[in-house]
Amino acid sequence: MGRHNVAAHFFVRQPASPQKIPGPYPTELVVIKILVYKRSSMSSSHTLLKYIRLVHLYLGVFIAPALLFFAFTGALQTFSLHETTRGSSYKPPAWAVTLGQIHKKQTTIVPVRKLPPPDKPSDKSPDHVDRLNDKTQQPSAPKPPDAPAPKPHNTLPLKIFFLLVAIGLFLSTLTGLYMSYKYVRNRLIITAILVAGVVVPIILGIL
Repeated sequence: MGRHNVAAHFFVRQPASPQKIPGPYPTELVVIKILVYKRSSMSSSHTLLKYIRLVHLYLGVFIAPALLFFAFTGALQTFSLHETTRGSSYKPPAWAVTLGQIHKKQTTIVPVRKLPPPDKPSDKSPDHVDRLNDKTQQPSAPKPPDAPAPKPHNTLPLKIFFLLVAIGLFLSTLTGLYMSYKYVRNRLIITAILVAGVVVPIILGIL
């Protein structure tokens, strides 16, 4: 029995020793860590950019009605279409006057312009006439030569430029609203914010 046990011991298959799997080298570990860090930083920056884009969208939609108003009324005021200028027979419509007053003074109340005071009657008493004659008879000091009148500044080119700026602001605001409805899925939120941008200034103006 002893011999058979010894023979069986030699014929029993010994379990193979587990092979050691080579791990990554130090350079590979560094590369893996860099890739993981880049991926995490890219995801965080993408999330931040997403929130910034949403804030920009909602703020732009909210102030869009005010931008349209200021662009339109600013174009009117550039050429003084909201008021009567001195020496002109132009009479602005009431709505232009009201919108211009809201733009400048944030109120719909237009103050009434005071009429110029009437000319005072001239004093033709004998004493006054004698004093005037005495003043005219006195030798007057020589008058200095008149300075040349300054050349009037031509404001039309700058007015045209500001008109183009107002038109560009108006059109870019409209196209921004169109894009917000075109590329955003939840149009109900966009509509609610747009309505709030119209209603809030009206309520603040009534208060």
